[in-house]
Amino acid sequence: MTGTTKLVLAGEGGQGVQSVAEIIAEAANAEGKQALYIPNFGVEQRGGVSVAFVQISDKQIGSPKFQTGDIVVALSDRAVHRTRQYVGPKTVFVYESSTQVKDEDLPANAARVLPIPAIEVAKQELNPRVFNILIMGAVVGATGVISLERIKEAVERKLGYKFEKQPELRELNFRALERGMELVRSDQNNRAVSNA
Repeated sequence: MTGTTKLVLAGEGGQGVQSVAEIIAEAANAEGKQALYIPNFGVEQRGGVSVAFVQISDKQIGSPKFQTGDIVVALSDRAVHRTRQYVGPKTVFVYESSTQVKDEDLPANAARVLPIPAIEVAKQELNPRVFNILIMGAVVGATGVISLERIKEAVERKLGYKFEKQPELRELNFRALERGMELVRSDQNNRAVSNA
């Protein structure tokens, strides 16, 4: 990665958006990059849409705020509507495919729109509790901004106390990261084939 990558993550309260953003920023810092994470506080904490902003760069970050994200991730119907304002012509818009949004509700000005079945995969293949870790893997896979090894280390630092009590959770969380990366890559590969 060169330059600066700007991420916007949004979901319902309780979907772990803020934890995902914080871990991604910590992993980027550990990899020697500059990283800023800004949570969006307000009524979102009382059942609304929770939004997190992350910037990762190989140089000094000038301003913590930005208008347009390189990657925008929406995990619910309301989050899709809430994040459209951060989408531009170079934005990759990733959204949870089980949302009830219509095609016309998706941002038409995005460079790419990637639906991923994160909730279904978490429920059927892993565990609903690792849905947010699966999303983290999708973000890492879509951006290539952090190595898998570094993001695993960041998850270990954040959740290590749980892993000590239940060692099987480590493998579950790491598998969720890898599976999230696979979801984005398979979608990107399918689009590349269809565009050929």
